[in-house]
Amino acid sequence: MIEDVLPGQVVSCDVLGEDPDARLLPEEEPEVAKAVDKRVREFTIARTCARRALGKLGFPEVPILRGHKRQPLWPEGIVGAITHTKGYCAAAVARSREVLTVGIDAEVHDTLPEGVLDVVTIEPEREWLAGAPDTGVHWDRLLFSAKESVYKAWFPLTGLWLGFTDAHLTFDPAAQTFHATLLVDPPEVAGRPLTGFDGRYLVREGLVLTAIAVPA
Repeated sequence: MIEDVLPGQVVSCDVLGEDPDARLLPEEEPEVAKAVDKRVREFTIARTCARRALGKLGFPEVPILRGHKRQPLWPEGIVGAITHTKGYCAAAVARSREVLTVGIDAEVHDTLPEGVLDVVTIEPEREWLAGAPDTGVHWDRLLFSAKESVYKAWFPLTGLWLGFTDAHLTFDPAAQTFHATLLVDPPEVAGRPLTGFDGRYLVREGLVLTAIAVPA
């Protein structure tokens, strides 16, 4: 499903449900050595998705380890992102000469738990949510997912933290797109100030999927 919200320069792999063929490489096993079974299973399927996506670009199987901020460490010349939620895992990768950064996120399509909305939104977003179109979409969860994709796209470019309230999200329901206006001093990326991101979203199979891919 994730490929439906990504441009052609980005290749992906996803799994809905279980994957009996999923496995970890030996170098990846210490990453979840102390994790509970559910976490190990999700990590295993997500890493398998990542290697399969890389394979579409001609890469051999390589371990996908984690950096100091738990971000996936990709082979030289590759940008990408990984996501997993209950019953779904996905990975998306691209060559850095074609795409600057990728951010993807998947969430179960349901309302956010009580108390979360006020923590992850700013006032203009809450005002929009109060009058959002009644189309069966849980807009609060979609907004949360989009902000997760924003952070995943932001961090590889800057190496900096970005909080949930450091971006203002707006949506175009007709086009199924969103825009994130960054509320922090814009860093310079690829010779120009980074002021925001554009993304796409999809609601399907009980999931919310969001994605950002910035052309090089």
